[in-house]
Amino acid sequence: MSSVTRRNFLKTAGAGVLASSALVQATSSVRAAPSRQVRHAVIGLGSQGRRHAKGFEQIPNCELLAICDVDPEQRAKTLSALKNPENVKEYEDFRHILDRKDIDTISVATPDHWHAPIALAAMIAGKHVYVEKPCCHNIREGQLLVEAAEKYKKCCQHGTQSRSGQGIKDAIQFMRDGKLGKVRAAKAINHQLREPVGRAPEENPPTGVNYDLWLGPAPVHAFTRNRWHYEWHWFWDYGTGDTGNDGIHQMDIARWGLGVQFPKAVSAPGGQLFYEDDHETPDTQIATFEFDGCYLIYEMRLWTDYPLEGHDNGNVFYGDKGVLEIGRRGCEVTLIGEPKKQLGGGSDWDANARNFIECVLANNPAGLNAPITEGFASATLCHLANISTRVGRKLQYDAAKHECIGDADANKLLAREYRQGYELPKLV
Repeated sequence: MSSVTRRNFLKTAGAGVLASSALVQATSSVRAAPSRQVRHAVIGLGSQGRRHAKGFEQIPNCELLAICDVDPEQRAKTLSALKNPENVKEYEDFRHILDRKDIDTISVATPDHWHAPIALAAMIAGKHVYVEKPCCHNIREGQLLVEAAEKYKKCCQHGTQSRSGQGIKDAIQFMRDGKLGKVRAAKAINHQLREPVGRAPEENPPTGVNYDLWLGPAPVHAFTRNRWHYEWHWFWDYGTGDTGNDGIHQMDIARWGLGVQFPKAVSAPGGQLFYEDDHETPDTQIATFEFDGCYLIYEMRLWTDYPLEGHDNGNVFYGDKGVLEIGRRGCEVTLIGEPKKQLGGGSDWDANARNFIECVLANNPAGLNAPITEGFASATLCHLANISTRVGRKLQYDAAKHECIGDADANKLLAREYRQGYELPKLV
């Protein structure tokens, strides 16, 4: 373990790091100057984290200074793919990055259970944050992220990059202009084949890996390969299943197109029809979200492949005048009595990252395409679907209080217990 022990996390992420926060905030007017370089670090170096490292390295007015992962192999793999690895320092412990006064922005691309703790600590430390989806492991964490971004006046971009895709923005505007008529329902579709992972025995962590830090706020559990790279998605202690992993993209677009925020009721029957292995999360979910005047339906099947029903993973909006579809091949509309028409392309990660850097340079959180307020709303849908599946019943949701009405079992899953020494940083 590093010299900054896990028992000192609160001190380091809170009061200790605040020493640099005042300096960073005091220089915000300087950072706003267009000629100023934004100095960036990436925390978490799986496939998406490596994408962040390579992507931010190439953005004008952005300099990649640091990368971080508890696995030395992931750090080495990332450095080998960079154009200028000699300019990038590697770390095992993200807390050392937060202590650096010369770093302005960070990406959080860790497993889900670390997203909010790191993002919160970073904003307390005066950093702007690009946090991967879902922004939070539970609803209470998401509330705190929204509060922190507002309190510290930081740009906090969410990894729902479809919001920066021009074709999708055009499709949403098409509906806003009334060209699809009244839209009363939208479907968010996540159907794909994710192979079974089998049963993995308990074993020692790989050499050089700081597994205790990887576990972080989660309960102590022996290492297994199925709780490791990528497969952690399928365990409730670390992930949110494929609903939070991939389904959040489709639900975010559906919610955006319908123009709604939080549901008043959620019903999400689901379970495992395909897996007989170490998976804890479902392979099948059918969730219905009730809003005033419209419904959002989410379908997840992890045992079927993309080319089904005439479309791939994506969305279908049902209006009085026709149907609008958004998928990996772009956006298409079919109006009654007219041929199908292409509206534009799909999501754009590069544009989302550039938008983040531009807003940091301008000191303009309001200009973010995927602000944390929207990320939290979409993550809430994912969490409520999972909670409904886990408790086995329909939920009535009070969006003002962010709690399930009259359901103690469901409300227990709105937050989590944190392992001693890894409690959430406190906003001060």
